[in-house]
Amino acid sequence: MNIFIRNIFSGGGFIFNIFSSLSPLSITALILTFSVIFVNGLTDAPNSIATCITTRCLSLKKAVLLSAIFNFIGVMVIMKLNPAVSNTIMGMVDFGENSQRATVALAAALFSIVLWAVLAWYFGIPTSESHALIAGLSGSALAINGGFSGINAAEWVKAIYGLFTSCGLGFLGGFLICRLVLSVFKNIKRQKAEKFFKGAQIFASLFMSFMHGAQDGQKFIAVLLLTTSVQEENKGIFDILTLACSLIIALGTLTGGKKIIKSIGMDMIKLEKYQGFSADLAAAIALLISTLSGLPVSTTHAKTTAIMGSGTAVKYKNLNTSVIKDISLTWILTFPCCIGLGYLMTKVFLIIFS
Repeated sequence: MNIFIRNIFSGGGFIFNIFSSLSPLSITALILTFSVIFVNGLTDAPNSIATCITTRCLSLKKAVLLSAIFNFIGVMVIMKLNPAVSNTIMGMVDFGENSQRATVALAAALFSIVLWAVLAWYFGIPTSESHALIAGLSGSALAINGGFSGINAAEWVKAIYGLFTSCGLGFLGGFLICRLVLSVFKNIKRQKAEKFFKGAQIFASLFMSFMHGAQDGQKFIAVLLLTTSVQEENKGIFDILTLACSLIIALGTLTGGKKIIKSIGMDMIKLEKYQGFSADLAAAIALLISTLSGLPVSTTHAKTTAIMGSGTAVKYKNLNTSVIKDISLTWILTFPCCIGLGYLMTKVFLIIFS
């Protein structure tokens, strides 16, 4: 911690030099990056706290505050221990040798991500900011290079692995943990079990918030490094960017997202406390495994499929299939829409900034 603090203060001396050397376009890209980070905290925060609120384990205000704190801690801790996801994101695309055009492409990709995320948030439908980020960057790389030469298939395929990993582990984990809970607590009085699971679900929700910060924070720190052209080895500025990312995600979390809380925690399935605990714990474990493996995954996917798994463990008919269809459609659309938006906005930005 002392080393981190020293890096913050030592970085302060030259951070001004970095920002003063940035072009207006680079500053625009940096502002867009911070906007994407904020929107991520805004739209993905409900994935961490929705079940805890809808089962009445915590009030909305307390849950959002605690989630913000643990999102912050998650970013800070994982970037010190295992920044594998950040390295994956940085290696996925190449915007070419021309720094001006590369900055244009990056700014266009970020603009397309913000646009997509805000639209999804407005309509109260969960979306994957992680996949929007990957798709937006890819669309811009396609536009700037005129083909697939800027796409690193070896790194990009990890997003596909992550998609199946997060969904599979989320659903299976939610199902198995819920079944185990039902077996262990079948002879325990409901009142006593309810008291236990109130505390247990708060713990699991905070674990989920920690892993949200750990997984998603890495992705956006990678973009910040691309935006400022700073290498991870430059510890002073790297720690400052990590701190900035942590604070902005926390700020976005504090802003909340009541529409998405309703979609995930109330419309899709009516949860008991033990089901909420099962879903939160399963999703957090899925994110932990994926993060340590360097797979960029969607916290939305992990949490939503975990809720589906815990609901199915009790009764299949508990699921609201119409809501699931809407959410699934959003997931399916995220990749093509964000690739298209990234490609289109890059062409537009090239005209504007040429």
